[in-house]
Amino acid sequence: MTAPGDPHRGGPQRARGGPWAALGGLTTRGRSFLAAGIAATACAYVLGQGDLLRVGLLLSVLPLVCVLVLYRTHYRVASSRVLTPARVPAGSEARVQLRMENVSRLPTGLLMLQDQVPYVLGPRPRFILDRVEAGGRREVSYRVRSDLRGRYPLGPLQLRLGDPFGMCELTRSFTTHDTLTVVPRVEQLPPVRLGGAATGFGDGRQRSLALAGEDDLIPRGYRYGDDLRRVHWRSTARHGELMVRREEQPQRARCSVLLDTRRLAHEGAGPDSAFEWAVSGAASVLLHVLERGLSARLLTDTGASVPDQGGDGFGGSGPSPESTDAGGLLLDTLAAIEHSDGAGLSRAHDRLGGEREGLLVAFLGGLDEEQLAVAARMRQRAGTAVAFVLDPGWWARSAGRLDDRGEGRLRTLREAGWTALAVTPGASLAELWRRADRERAAADAAPGTGGWS
Repeated sequence: MTAPGDPHRGGPQRARGGPWAALGGLTTRGRSFLAAGIAATACAYVLGQGDLLRVGLLLSVLPLVCVLVLYRTHYRVASSRVLTPARVPAGSEARVQLRMENVSRLPTGLLMLQDQVPYVLGPRPRFILDRVEAGGRREVSYRVRSDLRGRYPLGPLQLRLGDPFGMCELTRSFTTHDTLTVVPRVEQLPPVRLGGAATGFGDGRQRSLALAGEDDLIPRGYRYGDDLRRVHWRSTARHGELMVRREEQPQRARCSVLLDTRRLAHEGAGPDSAFEWAVSGAASVLLHVLERGLSARLLTDTGASVPDQGGDGFGGSGPSPESTDAGGLLLDTLAAIEHSDGAGLSRAHDRLGGEREGLLVAFLGGLDEEQLAVAARMRQRAGTAVAFVLDPGWWARSAGRLDDRGEGRLRTLREAGWTALAVTPGASLAELWRRADRERAAADAAPGTGGWS
């Protein structure tokens, strides 16, 4: 059985081992016929019964002929698989469409299809195609669903061939497969204004020096090609050389989302665990700030950053195809993120940089005294800092009430300048987002700090 060389279509490969290996495809009926035939032939030989011998030979040869004919079958069948959508939120369904095409000149016999699907997506789908005419097509579809994020392979597709008598079934697999990406759930966040040093293109925006933009009275030395109309004569007279007005342009507001992935900082597993809540929260914040025109990046406790290269991060120009692509890349990263074996947050602290600007949103797990001090120092590297703390002890409490030790940790973060909120099971990120805005506005009412929405 072969298939054409289209890269978007695959053909099943012949089972290895030759015809003798194909004997393993005998069904219960085929094995029964073969055993009965051998027994009848032996009895006929012992008893000298010619009629019984003919019956025994018929029973023995029929399943062997079915195996040989089925093994020698040379269908040319092509398959394709389409995922709709290829990226789906956890808890939502995706549709998988399979297309089988008979590209040979002969009709096929009975075909049984089985697609290889991970158990978390549901049972393996099976279909039966009675007969596909030459050049004909058949389409079947099934749905998959997972409450756990991740990247799941679909395929390869297995094709089971059967003879009309039901004596033998052979399984041949296609070589192609696809990947379904189950991304974290994203919660729509309300537009709020959190105070910060770098806050976008509206009120309170920062500016940085560049080669084009509005005039700035701070002069610089003349460079070949500068417009002479920008010569600053007063500075030229004072320095004794040509000086031109420096220029500036708006600086994009930045947001860093820190996700604490330390295994020891979280307890439990599954879609309702604290770690999955943190991953979903990080995804929600990243997409929210991208939609609002901020530059966003994802940072973990290991020091890994997306994007990894230098610069402000993704986005920064409001809703656009570029921000949509950036959001998709961030979601793909969060879909595959796992616990780390690290013990501290120092690498993330070093990766933040030394400038006190931008917005920092952190999703933190359990913090001991040492890591609490590191988190407190992180506040000095951001203009505005919001922390959602998911302590394992708090998360395990059904009432969601913090003890004195937990309140002390939050108090330490707040004294360092964080807007720190405790997260308990069932908490809504949208409500915590509004609460963070209210607490930040009450704690930092200094004029001219601006905000973002």
